[in-house]
Amino acid sequence: MKRFTSSLLLATFATGIIVSVPYAEANEELVASAHSYKQVENNDREVPEDMSRFTYDSGYDFEYPDAVRGIFVTGHSAGGSKFDELVELTNETDLNAMVIDIKEDEGYITFRPDEDDPYYDMSQNMISDPEEMMETLEENEIYPIARIVAFKDTLLAEEKPEWSFTDNGEVWKNSRGEAFVNPLMEEVWEYNIEVAKKAAEMGFEDIQFDYVRFPEGFETRDEDLDYSRGNYEEEEDNVRARVNAINDFLAEAKEELEPYDVDVSADIFGYTATLEEAPGIGQNFAEMAEEVDVISSMPYPSHWTAHFGYDNPDLHPYEVTKEYAKLENEILEEADDPPTSRPWLQDFTAPYLGEGNYREYGAEEVEKQIRAFNEEGVDEFLLWNASNNYSEGVDYTPLD
Repeated sequence: MKRFTSSLLLATFATGIIVSVPYAEANEELVASAHSYKQVENNDREVPEDMSRFTYDSGYDFEYPDAVRGIFVTGHSAGGSKFDELVELTNETDLNAMVIDIKEDEGYITFRPDEDDPYYDMSQNMISDPEEMMETLEENEIYPIARIVAFKDTLLAEEKPEWSFTDNGEVWKNSRGEAFVNPLMEEVWEYNIEVAKKAAEMGFEDIQFDYVRFPEGFETRDEDLDYSRGNYEEEEDNVRARVNAINDFLAEAKEELEPYDVDVSADIFGYTATLEEAPGIGQNFAEMAEEVDVISSMPYPSHWTAHFGYDNPDLHPYEVTKEYAKLENEILEEADDPPTSRPWLQDFTAPYLGEGNYREYGAEEVEKQIRAFNEEGVDEFLLWNASNNYSEGVDYTPLD
């Protein structure tokens, strides 16, 4: 992949972390800066292989559990009274992890950095006391995973349209009013990686990138929208350019986060495992799996059309999940260094599918999905419920 060869380095002497940003963007308002820094020229000098690397120490002590069994937690839940309820849920069950929004779906960072921080205006005070939150997680032995919504970012797209996709000079938005930023641009990569570094400094053990993709159906509009092709200008195949950009972003993130000793994980649509590559969104399951420590597919039964022999997949949580798990295993077995599989499971009901096409999801349906993966050798999972209202009475280790 291409690297920056002419850049300024912002060297943070307080932490020893090096942040590389494009020269042309070094003074941009939204490019992360350090608390204390100076400019030095980068002459592309070789660094001795035996030079010891700085490793950031957050001061927290989290141990990786026997298998991650986690729940999604919004910024508002993490910073409100709901948090105590969710901590109690993990203490009373075999759940042991939380995926907490640090950069959420609209693009806001969910806590306030210092007022002079370049990200301050891109944040909201959802989590008013991040240190107290992390201390609570540590005390209750809850494994912390930071969710970073990468390329769906209406806030950043409107702030910097040149980093997005435009139509007749206006930021393009989908039918839900959501805008995406452009994964082909390294400036967009660095913006998200800097947020990820903030999460690592907070003490999170895993950085999970969500919406690591182009907008759905992008292949039908990529010739109509205006956007930069970044370093992929020479790539004649638009599909391949999108796939390469997603893979390169993950590789860059993993490299830049290495000094923080965190895992890098990525969310990916479950259906991508059935394709060589998803032409519009730029996700290639096998190739993305090579770039991360953890792969979190989203094979929700409600999200399939007729598949695996079932016309109404939402009615068959065990069978559909079982068939998907077999398919995913086949792909990961071909990887040189396969990541941990940590799929998202459905803990919500999908009435929008229409009468006769969905079922009420509760403890039984959640257990069926867990059991299906467990039987195929996948012991880790995450539960998705957008409102953080999780089913009661679930046996989260049904095969024990």
